[in-house]
Formats: sequence, C-alpha cells, structure tokens
Amino acid sequence: MSCQLFIRRRTLILTALILVCGWAQAQYNLNDKMPLNPQVHVGKLPNGLTYYIKTNKKPEQKVELRLVVNAGSICEDPDQLGLAHMAEHMAFNGTKNFKKNDIVSFLQEIGVGFGNDLNAYTSFDETVYILPIPTDKPDNLEKGFRVLEDWAHNVTYNDDDIDGERPIILEESRLGKGAGERMFNKILPKLLKGSLYAERLPIGKDSIIKTFKYDVLRRFYRDWYRPDLMAVIVVGDISVEDAEAMVKKHFSGLTNPANERPRKYATVPPYDSSDAMIATDKEGVRYQINVDYPAYKHDPSVTYGDYRKDLTKNLFTTMLNRRLQELTQKENPPFVFASAEFGGFARGYENFGVSAGSGDKQPSIALKAAVEEVERVKKYGFTDAELDRAKKNMLASYERAYNDRDKTESSLYVDEYVRNFLDQEPSPGIEAEYYIVKNFVPSITLQEVNSEADKIRGKQNYFVSLRGPEKENFQLPTGPEMVNAVAAAEKSDLKPYEEKIVSSQLLKVKPQAGKVISKTVDAKSGSTELKLSNGISVTLKPTDFKNDQILMQGSRYGGISNYGLDDKYNANYAVNVVNAMGYGDFSPTDLQKALAGKTVSANASISGDKEGISGNSTVKDLETMFQLVYLKLTQPRKDTSLFRSFVQKNKSQFAMIGSNPQAAFIDTMFKVLYANNPLAPIAVPKSDFFDKINVDRAMQIYKERLGDLSGMQFVIVGSFKTDSIVPLIETYIASLPTTNKKFNYVDQKVRPVTGKQNLNVYKGKEEKSLIISFYNGEVPYSEDLDLKAQAVTEVLNIRIIEELREKIQGIYGGGIRGGLEKTPYPNYQFVVQLPCGPEKVDTLLKAMAKEIEDIQKNGPSQKNLDKVKQQWHEAHKDEIKQNEAWLASLMDAKVDGGSLDRFVNYDQYVDKLTIKDVQDAAKMLLNSKNEFTAVMMPESYADAAKATSTANRPNKVIQTIVISQPEITVDLYDNAEVDGDQVTIYFNGEVVVSKKDLTDKPYTMKLKAEKGKNNELVMFAENLGSVPPNTAYMRVTADGKIYQVRVDADLKTNGSIRFHLK
Repeated sequence: MSCQLFIRRRTLILTALILVCGWAQAQYNLNDKMPLNPQVHVGKLPNGLTYYIKTNKKPEQKVELRLVVNAGSICEDPDQLGLAHMAEHMAFNGTKNFKKNDIVSFLQEIGVGFGNDLNAYTSFDETVYILPIPTDKPDNLEKGFRVLEDWAHNVTYNDDDIDGERPIILEESRLGKGAGERMFNKILPKLLKGSLYAERLPIGKDSIIKTFKYDVLRRFYRDWYRPDLMAVIVVGDISVEDAEAMVKKHFSGLTNPANERPRKYATVPPYDSSDAMIATDKEGVRYQINVDYPAYKHDPSVTYGDYRKDLTKNLFTTMLNRRLQELTQKENPPFVFASAEFGGFARGYENFGVSAGSGDKQPSIALKAAVEEVERVKKYGFTDAELDRAKKNMLASYERAYNDRDKTESSLYVDEYVRNFLDQEPSPGIEAEYYIVKNFVPSITLQEVNSEADKIRGKQNYFVSLRGPEKENFQLPTGPEMVNAVAAAEKSDLKPYEEKIVSSQLLKVKPQAGKVISKTVDAKSGSTELKLSNGISVTLKPTDFKNDQILMQGSRYGGISNYGLDDKYNANYAVNVVNAMGYGDFSPTDLQKALAGKTVSANASISGDKEGISGNSTVKDLETMFQLVYLKLTQPRKDTSLFRSFVQKNKSQFAMIGSNPQAAFIDTMFKVLYANNPLAPIAVPKSDFFDKINVDRAMQIYKERLGDLSGMQFVIVGSFKTDSIVPLIETYIASLPTTNKKFNYVDQKVRPVTGKQNLNVYKGKEEKSLIISFYNGEVPYSEDLDLKAQAVTEVLNIRIIEELREKIQGIYGGGIRGGLEKTPYPNYQFVVQLPCGPEKVDTLLKAMAKEIEDIQKNGPSQKNLDKVKQQWHEAHKDEIKQNEAWLASLMDAKVDGGSLDRFVNYDQYVDKLTIKDVQDAAKMLLNSKNEFTAVMMPESYADAAKATSTANRPNKVIQTIVISQPEITVDLYDNAEVDGDQVTIYFNGEVVVSKKDLTDKPYTMKLKAEKGKNNELVMFAENLGSVPPNTAYMRVTADGKIYQVRVDADLKTNGSIRFHLK
C-alpha cells in the first residue's frame, strides 16, 4: 500500500494483443477517434460502474483484478488531508465479509503475497486496488470478487481499526521524512501556486492523521467510493462470459449516494510572473535545479491525430535528452545529469520542464548549460540524423512488443486499461498500434518535431527551483539571478549542434571463427551443451516463452577478490571506468548512435567472486548482440578526457553523501561490522575513492579479468533455434581469446565481527530510526539447508506483518532476508531491517527477538508454513515459463554446481518441508552466537544516550520513551512474585521515593520532564529480595499512552527508563 505523488502522463505505451485484419493497409483519418482493442469487452452497469474484461492465458490459471476509484487526495476536504490514503489502508482492516487481517490471511493462503502481489496505491486523482488471483481452485475467484466488492462498498471502518491504522500511516509518512521532503515542501507552494494540488499531497498531514474524528474518514468513503466513479478490470485466464457474470453479481447492487458530490477537477493556473526559490538543508547531498514552464490544459489523446502528435512530442523529448546526456560525457561536465520532459502533476494539464543535477558543484553552471541546450533546439532544431535514429529506436521498441503480442502478461494489459478509464489513453491493442506507428512515424517531418519547441517559445513565465545542501563558504545564485539566467539563454550566442558521422559497423574485422567440437543434449532440461575449440562451454536452451527475446550470460569464478588493498578502487570500478570511455572506436555516445534501431545490450561485470558478461536481444538483432559481446570483451577503449569526466562526475555526485543520515549510518555500520577491515565491501561510495583510480591500472584489471575467457561458461536462453545460432557462436564466442589459465576467487578472510555486539549511531534531525540486525556464521553449504533458511525468512516475514506491523503498530514496512552463500567461504547471513520511530526501537527489538525465539522453540505454525509453500508454488508456476528464471538456474548449475532438478521439480522439494525442518534451521542459523545490531537514532538523542550512573552504580537503560508533553505518571509494582524487593527511585538525579518496599499494590509517582535533560528514571536496588535480581513492573502513562516496562537492578547496576521530551 502506498501513496503516489507524481503521476506522469505516458502516452506511448506498448500494449495488448489483438487480431484485426487490414491494419497494415489502413489509411487513417486524423480526426477519427482511435478504437479500443476489440478483444477488450467494455461495459457499464446501470449504476454507472465501468468494467473491462480481456481473456489472456499468460500466465495460465491466474486472473488480475483491479478496482479503480476515480478519486484521490484532490477530493479531500480541508479536514481530510491524508484520508484518501487512509481509506485505502482501511480496506485491508476489515469488511463486511472479511474481518481485520482476514483478507491478507486468505490471500496468503492461496499464494498471493502481501505487498509484492496484493497492494494498492493512492494518488492525487485516483485510488487503485491490485488483486492477482490464482484460479487453480474454483472458489478462489469467487472470494477474490467478494474482496473487490467489499472494498468498493463494504469496508467496516470500526473505531478500533481506525485507531490501529493511524500509527501505521504515520510510520509510512515517517519513511519519507528527511532533507528531500523538507526542501520540497518549501518549494511546492510556489511550484503549484494557485492550485489545489499544492495543498493535497496524498500522504496528507500527520496532525490530521493523529486527530481526525472517525466520521470524517467515513464521510470520504461515502462521498467518493461510488459506482459512477469506479471501474472493475478483469484480465486473465477466464472467459468473458464468466467474468461479466461475476462483475454483475458483485457490483450491480452498488448504489450512488442520494445527493452525490460532483467530481470536480482542480486547475493549474499559469504563473503570473517568473520567479525562483532556493531551499537548502544541512542534510542535503547534491544540488538539483529545475525550470518549470507554465502548465496548460491538455485534453486526452483520443483521435489518430492526437496520437500522431504524441509520437512527435516523444521524438522531440527523446532527442533533447540524448543531447543533454552527451553533455555529461564532456571533460568538466556542466552537470552530473539532466533531463527534459512534457509531464505534470495534474490530470488534464501538461507542462515542459528541464532538470539538472550538479552534485556539489555550482548549480548556476548546470542551469546555464541545460537551458542553453533547450535554447539551441529552439533556435536551430534537431538534425536529420538525430531524427532518423530516434525513429529507428521507436519503431524497434514497438516491433518487439508486436512480435510478443501473444506472450504479453496480464498485468501489463491491466495497467493499460486503468489509464484508459482514468485518462482516456488510447488502447487499440499492439497489432493495431504497431501498424499505426509504422504508418505515422516515417511521415513525421523534422519541421513537425522542431515545432514542438513552439510550446516554450515567446514570452512565458516560468518557475526556477534549487534544492541542495547547506554549505559554508559556498555562494549560491540568488532567485533573480536564476530567473535572469533562463532569460539570458535566449540571447546567448549559440552554435548549431554538430553531428558526428559514426560507423554502424561495430567490428572492423570479422573474428576468425572457431568450431564446436562436441555437442551434448540434455533431454530432461531441453538444453544442449556445446564445447568450443577455444575451451569455452555454451549451454543452449531454446524456449517459446517469448517470441522475440534472447538472453545470454557468461560467467566464471574470479572477480575483485583477486586484488589487494592497493587495487581496491581500481578493481571495484574497472568496469565503470571502461564503460565511461567506450569500446573499439566508439565513445559511449557514438556506440548509442551506432546501435540506433537495434534492440540489443551487452554488459560486462566484475563482482566480488565472479566475472563475466550478460546480454539480450531480439531475434533479428542476435548477431549484433554477439558482435557487441565480442567488442566489449576484446576492445576496451582508453580516453583520458572521458576518464576525467567520469572521475569528476562521481566526485561531485558523492562529495556530500555523508550529510545524509542514513548513508552516514550505513557507512559507520559496515565499518564496525567488518572491524574496519579495509578490504570490506564498499557500502557507501565516497568522493575520494575516485581520486585513487588509475586509468591504466583499471584498464589492465579489466583485461586481466575479461580479456582471457578461459573457463568461461555461457548460457543462452530464448527464442532461437539451435542449428541457426551455432554459426554465430562459432564466429563470436569460439573466437574469443583463451589461454587455458585457471581462474578462481580468493578468500581474503574478510569476516563480520563475532559475538553479540550492538552499535548506536546518532544521525538526523527527524524523529526517525532504523534497526538493522545481522546474524552471521560459517556453515557447510547445501541447497537443502538454503531452502530451509529461505522458509525461515518467509515465515518470519509473515509474523513481522502480523505482530510488529499490525499488533505493535511499530513499522510500515520491514522484514528479514538472507540465506546461505557458497563463496568465498561457506557461510550464512540474515539481515533484519526495521525502519521505525525512536520510541519503538526497544519494543521492536524485543518483539523481533521473541519471534526468533518462538520459531526456534516451537517452529512455525502449520498455517504459516502452508502460506509460504503456496506462495512459492504460485511464483514457480510463472518462473518455470520465464527465460530469466531458466537463465539463472542454468548458470547456477554450470558455474556454482547447483542442481537443476531443484528448479525443474521445485514444487516437490517445497512440499517436503516440515515444521521441524524450519525449526531446526532457525535453531542453527539464528542462534545469536554472532548477532550484530545497529540502530540509527535521531541526533537529538545523543546526549541522553551517554552513559550515566546513580549512587556510584552505572545505569542500564531498559527503554527510551519519546513524549511531547512533560507530564508523566508512573505506577510502581513488584514484578510477578512479591519477594521483599526494596528500591530507591531517582528522577534526574533527585530522590523521588526512598527505600520503598515493592508490593502488588501500585505506588504512584507524578513526574515532570524537562527539555535539555536526560529525564532518567532510575531504580536503585536496596536489596535483592528472596528472588534476585530486584525486579519492578512500571506502568508509565504519558501523552495519553500506556507503556508497560519491567525494570531490573542488582547491587552492581541500576535499571532506568529515559524520557525524550520533544
């Protein structure tokens, strides 16, 4: 569940399958309305609800359901800010037919994961519920429609459920807090001046979420969740007749309110004058400058003429962005990145905007360069060669979608129909759309494309905004100076863009082909293994999962682990350095030009323990992919100017990264986790790393790791025929250089710290914390144990949702991940990540520890284990028919020695898992022998966290409680058995009660916290009672909340509670 802030208009979407004769020969009247795909059945119920239905068997036995509500945060009243998003959350908190959490539980039981499958989002103008349903069991679909119906009009909105969801919404809000949000909130009122959109961010206001009255939320649901504003979308393995019957059964009974409120659409007025604003923050990490031109009304694209204009506009922005990208590859580049687009916040409006990031460098230089490039286009336009390349790329992308028209997943269709309902985006189907594009694109003239610049010509007011770090002794441009810089671009003495002629021939000389010397067929996997004359092995797996997709990967052991400290940065960034300089005779820009119209890629990689190359292509571009692979493995290019550009951009990009609290926390955490081992993995790049790279040494390492392909294992999967691909393999793979050298990884003995250790880091202004716990150890690797380890994480993730999110209400998102690793030494690692408020840290740590203890002591419940198994079964149904999954599994088998049978017959291995298997794995792997927990706390907590002592005994902090009001009430009891415990209580160093005997009757203390003090409540044990240690139960009431804390102390150590007064 989420709220979405920016919904950019996407008009050129590669869409669906239809079988319509005659499109190739069709003549298009530009004034005619584009038809909807005839294979999509669209209807409207008498109550006004619209529905879309399409039968699609990719994947089989699955149906994608969507409930689309044409209402979002823009519909909120002033007392409802954030309640459109709250209403979305409440749909998962109880309905007429499903009690709280029953929806999530039911869907988990049928294999639908919460968050990754089941989800929803709220934006300015819409709310969309996402529900994929496996249909292998007849009852699943009926229940799925019942869920969808309940979301539409049967959410219960119980008072307790509403109150229970408030903290979760606030945790989601907390995730977005930081320098970026603070700066954006300063700029937003001017950016959207005069528009309601400036006051209706979907996340809303925390103050309203905390205090709104229940009926204010119910009012939003009553007003806007109504059938005339809704669409139900059904796409998948179901007949149109059955789907339509389901829609009518479940949604015909919905009624519109008697006095329905009109669905009004907010306006975005043009700027009344040019203006600028600067927002800086001490936690900002880089400068970004934006120029927003005035918004204008943009009607939906419904005719062929509208669609042609959209294609023209897309060509314009594509070429402009290419030019901006070229500027980033100059020595001393004016900006780290830049982009331009026609888009907008508001439905029905569009505006042109350009954005540039300058890292830690002067943003006025970035602004000048970006707006001058826009001005260059306005003055001189684009070149014929640029337009030709853009057209080729556009046609190639549509061609690939067309070729896979009968292999398109249902989820892609659904998204398209959502946009059709909300924005009237054309949806003719990919067969029709492909022929429309083939008809229109060649006829679009350079003059038409250049005329798109007319939208930003003439006297127009604009808004310039600058966001970035607050740096000492650094002069930023003023607002007037930024406004004048945009105006000055029109008067700049600019020269036309110079087109460089680039060869389209990647290789000057065709390689001397090698030979296939043996061929082995594996009937079980449907693959063929080739042994080549140069010693390389190639495994081929032809598939029909897609019609126009070929994936390739080559890999072997080796990698960065072969290099010591002197080469740490040369090795880590070798591939990045070479990519920045190019290959053969091609700079990166030239290579893009040479590949115009080709749907192809190839990317080299050097990781910690492996090295290799991966690629993909369409059927017609397969030879180009092989040529690109050969080029990148054999001809890295040295260009000192582009190398300096690479260094300068990265130094600038990461110069201020330490200002980000979370980056600083992660950096510190990894240093402590690996005991400051200089060979530990790079967690946070730093500016000075790039000064330590030597271009010649980086290139040498690239050649050492990838210039000799001895022992490399290639796997190729996809839509090819074995016989036809062999000649290409002989030409471009069998010709790669080899020496029979043995390559392997090196265990550099980099290990996490051992034992149980804790780290607190105090960073950030916001009341925002992050818990990260690592469980590490060495254990013999086995695929069986790894599967059990994965089951441990998945079961725990269910419990994290149930307990830490829903019951404790301490997190919005979080979880545990991890498993076993074979290299560079057999080991396991699990990582728990829990973003939260500082007041919940102690509670969550205890809750997580309890969940781990429970799974070790009792194992998972059969119900939860069955949920995990079912989700895995459903995922495997899709993966077994995906080229990506086959590529990964075959690579694992060939390089890592994994069992392909565990992929092919995955369901059998999953079904064998027992409660005891998971329990034993949890005992072995989460045994706390090596547990490292790092906690980020706000910097305001640093003083309070300092070690203190009372009456010559150190104080052990049991819990920190964050409060906004100073009044505190504490009821003091003996814990459990009354055994003669006697204590003295101190608050801020003063005795509150002396030598008090603890009983089962409360002793009440009224306290008052003070700002600037530790506000520490300390329990000093006068004795140990008959059952040591001395333990008290304290019932703390503060801010209207009740906290139950058990405090223990002995004759050496005091127990304490700290109160942080905000």
